Amino acid sequence: MKDVFSVKLKRRRFAGQQKGGTLLGITIFKCLNKEENKLTDCAIHLNNLSEDHCQSWFRHLKEILNGFQNRPKSLKVFVNPSSHKREATNIYYEKVAPLFKLADIKTDVTVTEYEGHALSVLKECELQAFDGVVCVGGDGSVSEVAHGLLLRAQIDAGKDTEYVSKPVRAPVPLGVIPAGTTNILAHTLYGIKHAVTAALHIVLGHIQAVDVCTFSTPRKLLRFGFSAMFGFGARTLALAERHRWMPSSQRKDFAFIKTLADLKPEECELSFLPLQILLEDTDEKDRKKKERMKKGSKDQWQKIQGHFLNVSIMAIPCLCSMAPRGLAPNTRLNNGSMALIVVQNTSRTEFIKHLKRYTTAKNQFNFPFVETYTVQEVKVQPRLKSGPDAKENVCLNAEGNYPWNIDGDLMKEASEVHVRVHPQLIDLYGVNTDDLESSQVTCNCI
Repeated sequence: MKDVFSVKLKRRRFAGQQKGGTLLGITIFKCLNKEENKLTDCAIHLNNLSEDHCQSWFRHLKEILNGFQNRPKSLKVFVNPSSHKREATNIYYEKVAPLFKLADIKTDVTVTEYEGHALSVLKECELQAFDGVVCVGGDGSVSEVAHGLLLRAQIDAGKDTEYVSKPVRAPVPLGVIPAGTTNILAHTLYGIKHAVTAALHIVLGHIQAVDVCTFSTPRKLLRFGFSAMFGFGARTLALAERHRWMPSSQRKDFAFIKTLADLKPEECELSFLPLQILLEDTDEKDRKKKERMKKGSKDQWQKIQGHFLNVSIMAIPCLCSMAPRGLAPNTRLNNGSMALIVVQNTSRTEFIKHLKRYTTAKNQFNFPFVETYTVQEVKVQPRLKSGPDAKENVCLNAEGNYPWNIDGDLMKEASEVHVRVHPQLIDLYGVNTDDLESSQVTCNCI
């Protein structure tokens, strides 16, 4: 019964007849596991002409279904119509909404009209009326909704949102329906980009606690997020955003090739606090113990300075079609740590070899110019060049800010950025891909 998500009385009706009809039996709707982590729905028809028998079975099965925990009854849904090929609206109404209706889930849908729209709604809406929030869109849209949920949690808890050192958890789970280009969160949670699979995980109430990062300057909280890139990954996104008039796939390919052709390192200082002890248990006592251990390890900060082509900071594995092992395969969804991946200055040829490794099963970090660390906190301080070398500050925009790629969303900041990981700060609908039979996807993008 754990795979059953709906039961209906089956009746024969005449054309145009809305109610009543000849009772034929009951229909049970369940979830089936297909190949490559794909889920689908199927109907099982049980024929019985007895009204009493059918009503009795119907009530009994409904009681069983209502007894499953975590299955949502009401959802707040955000749809970004501008995601990728502008398919999000069709994906939701044609593939997802019918499953929600079949499972008797009430929905309140907001089709976003501008960047930050979902954030504005989340700050004002009555979240207690919903069992969860769903975002239909790409990684940037999901990141905005996750940020909004967590920001709302801090506001409701009476915390100062300008600087949050110990954030409280999000009040409700977040569901991700992939409708973007890369869909890192969807791949990481489901092992596949498939809207029906994502919807069925939500309907069945599969919940996974996930670590979240805070990105702050010394003065204020910038945002919540799951992963970030500084350097090549951020410059590529910034260039793509400046060419929004181009089709999505062409824009990103152009930005990737152009940034690779103009490949230059950035001089910066990285300070990081290595993870002291990795605890496997995730109950409350273990989390409190881990917090106490963190407080006693503040003198363990390490620093590295140099010229770096790319710096990645990731609290989740970040699976996607271009990286079947993940951009950060050594971290997990909820192990309370971040992967710090530092790519030092090297030739364009060697850097391309490193990028190509992401598309294979080989170790993409097995290069002398790539260093990886498991950390709790990271501080990134760019170093501005002066004098004759000032023209080499290639990452700076007109306002003097450096671009950051946070979950596929562009953020610009001039000062030091402090990144902290906060264990299991949000619940996402999905599963741990380590438990899936196969989370591998194939790609020949590079």
